[in-house]
Amino acid sequence: MNKAYIGKAMDIEPITYDDGVNVKGAHKRVLIGNKLGAPNFVMRLFTLEKGGFTPKHTHNWEHEVYVLKGKLEVFNGEETVIAEEGSFVFVPPNVLHQFKNINDGESQFICVIPTSGGE
Repeated sequence: MNKAYIGKAMDIEPITYDDGVNVKGAHKRVLIGNKLGAPNFVMRLFTLEKGGFTPKHTHNWEHEVYVLKGKLEVFNGEETVIAEEGSFVFVPPNVLHQFKNINDGESQFICVIPTSGGE
């Protein structure tokens, strides 16, 4: 691609994760990634339904997160902390982490990872 690309997040079909035990009501939209030929980073938009959460997990790449909407309970590897709209979260490599929506409605956050982490 030889020009800047502009898109609308809600035009991208979400991938839904929900097994009711390890992950619940989590929807991921890959905004920038392989499809656009991004060589270094992947930007994803996550929407967590009321009561939704991501799996508690770890991996060898970092996460850079910005909370767009709502209120999240974040397990940071040692304890649970709150991240509200306008907050950012840095998760270093190999740190156990999880995001839970504790908002009355849905919560949304942008999550940026290196392309080596997949999409």
